Amino acid sequence: MKRLFTLILILNIIQSNAQNKMPVINASSTQAKIYEQEDPAYNWTINPQIKVDVHITEKLVKTSLIKFKTNLDSISFKLKPGQHKDFIVLLNGKDTCLTRIQSPEVKNFSHLVAKIHDTIPFFVNKYNTNFFPVFFNNTDTLSMNFDTGATEVSFTEDALKEKIKSNPKLYSTFYNLKIGARMYKSKIYDIRLAGNETDGLVGWDNFDGMIVELDYDHNRMIIHSKIPKQILHDHAYSKFKIRYIKNKPFIQGEISQSNSKVKNWFLFDLGYQRTAMLDNDLLKASQFPVSDMKVIKKVIMHGTKGNEIPVVTANLEKLTLGKFKLYNIPAQLIGQNKPLRGANIHFLGTDVLKRFNTVLDFQKNIIYLKPNKLYHTLYADQKKSVG
Repeated sequence: MKRLFTLILILNIIQSNAQNKMPVINASSTQAKIYEQEDPAYNWTINPQIKVDVHITEKLVKTSLIKFKTNLDSISFKLKPGQHKDFIVLLNGKDTCLTRIQSPEVKNFSHLVAKIHDTIPFFVNKYNTNFFPVFFNNTDTLSMNFDTGATEVSFTEDALKEKIKSNPKLYSTFYNLKIGARMYKSKIYDIRLAGNETDGLVGWDNFDGMIVELDYDHNRMIIHSKIPKQILHDHAYSKFKIRYIKNKPFIQGEISQSNSKVKNWFLFDLGYQRTAMLDNDLLKASQFPVSDMKVIKKVIMHGTKGNEIPVVTANLEKLTLGKFKLYNIPAQLIGQNKPLRGANIHFLGTDVLKRFNTVLDFQKNIIYLKPNKLYHTLYADQKKSVG
């Protein structure tokens, strides 16, 4: 069946390109790069053994420029959300490699006749890990972290060994996850670490095409098929356009120190338990006065793969998000072993984001933030220093 499906796919591609000659580019090395808009490049391996080699782009919110570059040649084209583009890479003048660049399908559940407003218990523990209940594969009740810095669903190695009875096949099979009253489907992956006291993480893309409301005042997550009017009319919110980099949501913010102000994009990362992680290379490039930031402590952190990340915590004078200003933030400075495949990016974590009731509109790609009861609480590192 798999071979038949592959044959049908190839025939469809050939037929769809019969009237228009398929572009051909040359390569003498199997190593290539894919550039999506202005984002960090994806490394790509040209493999003539794969019948149709498909690269899925990040979520596109508008027509975007894509570039595929080999050691000898390149091709550039504009790609619309939900669209794909086929071309051939001719390797060493003899091996034909059929390649497809595919944008994810556009999802939007706002037109459902039976509107969804599904309320789920949602909490933040003392470690700044959010968690909510998930019923997996009609068998296992689990406590999961909603991680907007991740995609799909991952369980910790400990949960897979000791807690999950249904013994899922990793990486290949789609499984049912009951979240609230609705059923979702996802492949399952394994990770060494997730947020404290959780069995794994649920990535943002499981709710693509929906509205996710996080109400920290009342400890609830509400999944909407259409954004409620009271949110649209509530002027206490600040609105942020989402930019997807490496298929993860970013919003724009501004950091300030010693009369120096720098705007940049920040990964909106509810899976990161600290305040803000600032990339040293980005700070140097913008001539941000890092030397004026008072060092609070130096530690070793661990990523989801168990990798060590040396981190310095220093006092950031001000962080501005829309119309909101946060002062004297114990921010983390990172230079090596960066969490996102070596990319130079800043992070916003739960110790900042939990201070805002949040609406993630994955239909129009907007995030709404409004201060809540946690807005003026001490940061975790401040509590430790005070105690």
